[in-house]
Amino acid sequence: MKAELTRIGNSRGIRIPKPLIAQCGLGDVVELRVTPSGLVIAPHRAPRSGWKQAFAVADAADDSLLLADGPANAFDSEEWKW
Repeated sequence: MKAELTRIGNSRGIRIPKPLIAQCGLGDVVELRVTPSGLVIAPHRAPRSGWKQAFAVADAADDSLLLADGPANAFDSEEWKW
């Protein structure tokens, strides 16, 4: 899609059609990033968004392998003191 830059004071802007806004999930606030290939306009994501769900999955996961008793190594048998 081709769009013209519109003068807004000392800046320039573009108008994004409503169907594109809905398709991209854009809200009132967006994030702008400059990449080697151009400008990226992305939906704003709050810091740490999605962490609560990620931790819920981690809590429900089977972590028995993480705490398994493995064979003792040199540190366990020689260097570790209680």
